[in-house]
Amino acid sequence: MNAAKQMLLINQADRKLQPFNAAGKVTVPPKGWISTIRGAMKMSLSQMGKRLKISPQSVKELEEREASGTITINTLRQAGKVLNMKLIYGFVPMDKSIEKMIDKQAHKVARDLVMRTSQNMKLEDQATSQAQVRRSIEQKALEIKMKMPKQLWD
Repeated sequence: MNAAKQMLLINQADRKLQPFNAAGKVTVPPKGWISTIRGAMKMSLSQMGKRLKISPQSVKELEEREASGTITINTLRQAGKVLNMKLIYGFVPMDKSIEKMIDKQAHKVARDLVMRTSQNMKLEDQATSQAQVRRSIEQKALEIKMKMPKQLWD
């Protein structure tokens, strides 16, 4: 895939993830969303169970699975539906965007490659200046970012 098409895909993915950035700041309640929302609505375990066609004990177990992180997306969606809620599913990039994640990884790979070469040159008494090393890292990182080799994430 050419670099222009790859950048277009990255930018499209970043735009799709952008709305989730604000959601990344939301703290999940300790007991989970289902229990919190059900409690706020004053809906009993029995009432929610009737809506889901499960026992009150199963509703309690469902809430516990959500709190422990072992619930399925489909089960969350079903529980949300009976609470008149819509489940939104997505990811929030820890580095704010996919492009920044790629840039960070490209710099890491470039630094490793350049420093390995620089070390070999020192051993051969052909050391380069720190400024040259920094320029080489930047150039190599740009090259890696443009080519996006499969080894980028090794």
